[in-house]
Amino acid sequence: MVDGADESGWSDVAAGWAELWGDFAGPARRALMDAADIGPGTRVLDVGCGSGEFLALLRDTGASVVGADPAPAMVGLARRTGVEVVVAGAESLPFDDGVFEVVTAVNALQFAADTTDALHEFARVVGPGGLIAVSNWAEGARNDVDVIEAAVASALEDEPRPDGPLRPAGGLEAALRAASLELVAAGIVDAPWHAADEDTLVRGILLGEDEETIDELKAVVTAAAEPFGDGSGGYVLHNAFRWAVARAR
Repeated sequence: MVDGADESGWSDVAAGWAELWGDFAGPARRALMDAADIGPGTRVLDVGCGSGEFLALLRDTGASVVGADPAPAMVGLARRTGVEVVVAGAESLPFDDGVFEVVTAVNALQFAADTTDALHEFARVVGPGGLIAVSNWAEGARNDVDVIEAAVASALEDEPRPDGPLRPAGGLEAALRAASLELVAAGIVDAPWHAADEDTLVRGILLGEDEETIDELKAVVTAAAEPFGDGSGGYVLHNAFRWAVARAR
């Protein structure tokens, strides 16, 4: 699966990401909405909005929502929601101070060049008292996806990608406190990923790889995923997302 790509890399896989992974983080998004009390009229900026699934959910809730993402092709997809979306990275948001009530970032903060700088920028655009609601993958040991990615890395004679500092228990909370934010709530949610068939499984896990590599690794992916078969030709990979909400001072 794509991880650590730059803006160009995310643009290259935008359509595939939207198809295969776009709705995947729904449980984390809903947890953030509940914890931040987002509802009709809440002014929300979703940073790293990707292909726009959270924007659509926020819009349908009645929030006044804007999106930002550094990958132009992702922005193009996100604008199909009818929501305003700008091309911008987490550390440089083109908005005045205090214009939002909540900033959200789902599976996005870990891609910032400097986590603290990004959180300071989030705090600037919400102003004192505003909320910052972030979520990302929990540590690899909690994710079936990581089992398959480890098998792929082994086949390529690579080391599995280590967990980043935001993934373990307490990681998000530590990052928020390091940015002088006041922790409000935190938790963890299940985030299962469903693949209807073998082709969907392989395309999802190897998103961003060329056809030759996909052909080479298909058997590795399907063998590693065998324990996760649903008995009907598809697969269910159980995963977890950590989330946290903090208040700007």
